[in-house]
Amino acid sequence: MSPAPGGAATPRTPSPMAPMGRARYRLVMGLVLLGLALLAGRIVDLHVFDRSFLQGQGDARTLRVHEIPAHRGMITDRHGEPLAISTPVVTLWANPQDLPDDGIQRLQLARALGQDLDALEARLARYADREFMYLRRRMTPEAAQRVLDLRIPGVHKREEYKRYYPAGEVVAQLIGVTNIDDQGQEGLELAYQPYLAGVPGRRRVLKDRRGRLVRDLAVLREAEPGGDLTLSIDQRLQYMAYRELKAAVDEHGADGGVLVMLDARTGEVLAMANQPSYNPNDRAGLDPRGLRNRAIVDVFEPGSVMKPLAMSALLETGRFPPGTVVDTSPGWMVIDRYTIKDIRNYGELTLAGILEKSSNIGMSRLTLQLDDPVVPDRYRALGFDQAPGTGFPGEAGGSVPAPMRWSSSQWAALSYGYGLSVSALQLASAYTAIANHGERLPPSLLRLSRAPQGEPVIDPEVADRVLAMMDQVVEPGTGARRALVPGYSVAGKTGTVRKTGGEGYQEDAYRSLFVGIAPASDPRLIAVVMIDHPRAGEYYGGAVAAPVFSRVAGSALRILDVPPDRLESDDDA
Repeated sequence: MSPAPGGAATPRTPSPMAPMGRARYRLVMGLVLLGLALLAGRIVDLHVFDRSFLQGQGDARTLRVHEIPAHRGMITDRHGEPLAISTPVVTLWANPQDLPDDGIQRLQLARALGQDLDALEARLARYADREFMYLRRRMTPEAAQRVLDLRIPGVHKREEYKRYYPAGEVVAQLIGVTNIDDQGQEGLELAYQPYLAGVPGRRRVLKDRRGRLVRDLAVLREAEPGGDLTLSIDQRLQYMAYRELKAAVDEHGADGGVLVMLDARTGEVLAMANQPSYNPNDRAGLDPRGLRNRAIVDVFEPGSVMKPLAMSALLETGRFPPGTVVDTSPGWMVIDRYTIKDIRNYGELTLAGILEKSSNIGMSRLTLQLDDPVVPDRYRALGFDQAPGTGFPGEAGGSVPAPMRWSSSQWAALSYGYGLSVSALQLASAYTAIANHGERLPPSLLRLSRAPQGEPVIDPEVADRVLAMMDQVVEPGTGARRALVPGYSVAGKTGTVRKTGGEGYQEDAYRSLFVGIAPASDPRLIAVVMIDHPRAGEYYGGAVAAPVFSRVAGSALRILDVPPDRLESDDDA
């Protein structure tokens, strides 16, 4: 150390490389190099040893797999006319967290969506903490594009399909409907949901950080469209049947009605109309009663329309030859303290006369001569007390009471159509045995490529004999004369049934029925008409239901080009 001027010594500044300084320097440099080595090692680990993890994390933020909607199969009538088709629509959705707070943009969005701004703001507030909400579903592609053209961040689209029903209310209960997700909810749409729906496809897409589509990358699986369903319905006959049924229900102030028309040679359902109905394309204010396919799911006491079927069972016993005469005087009888009545005293009646006059006394006296349950056994053989097997959701099987519970009055009541329950479709199907020489055909809602094998349930000679009796029922001067079809022979039977209520049969509530086969000489059509609780005065089946059959069958025979078999003029008596 050199002495400072004045003799004082000046302290010396420590060197950077002094032992303590060098140690700190080495420590800092070591830490820096260690950090760099760890960083490099992590980079190598991510890019070489754990590359899949890094790639997955990146893809999760950019790659998405979208569903490709499958086109729902079309439902057509037997001639290929569309009854249910799917049209492309667009559903708009949004990520509320990405939507801008700009009031002008939100006003533009609300107007383009056709919504009230305050309502839209309220919905956005409810979904503010979520990443998804629907803006509007099932828009036309053109309307949706006008919204997308606003280029508002957070607004996205999804391509979907919407079901449309060209026939509207005319065949609504049979076809059914789909929900907003295009899944079957009622009718054949529900019954054949897996077949009609198809299988959705999948595609991989690239999106940016705001969820906007950048480009399609690959189709992982093509969508498989649903299968088409061809019904047995003839749309021409369906429109005509619906029109006539609706007019009859309105004319008589009735609660409702059904009409079922079958092809007598195949059992196919050519028309099935219901009242009340609804428009499946606009379900606002829908009356739930209109959803029900009454022809298949509702059952009722059929009354006198069962008498030809019961007569077939009685004739097969061999106890009642063609010349049998039954004394129905005095027009009433008491069994088990229960009074059975005819409309009036018909006196002595032949077997054909019992059907023509619809005599409850005649049917009862014939039935009570037998010890075996031939009538209920015949009903079961004809398909009553079991579901028709069409596959329609909720199809009813009806009921035939068990024999061990029968009293004499119940035994008699079964012969004239009381004490059991049936559906309109079951009733029409049972009469295929009368029209086909004793062979019953199962009903079908789908078009058949060939006629099914019939089930023999009635002796052929007996079936033909009953058909001839029914032909005499529908003649000028009879109660069923209003069912006559100019140019064609008609075999039929009327029915008028009291409705039941909370305290038994009601005094002023009826169901009016008619079952007809035409032409009687070579059956092509079978139709059942039921009008529920007509209130405008007339309520007998011959006055209310028979005229509907006449109009419907007459038009149908001409549409199907069936040649007339009765050229002489039939004048109503």
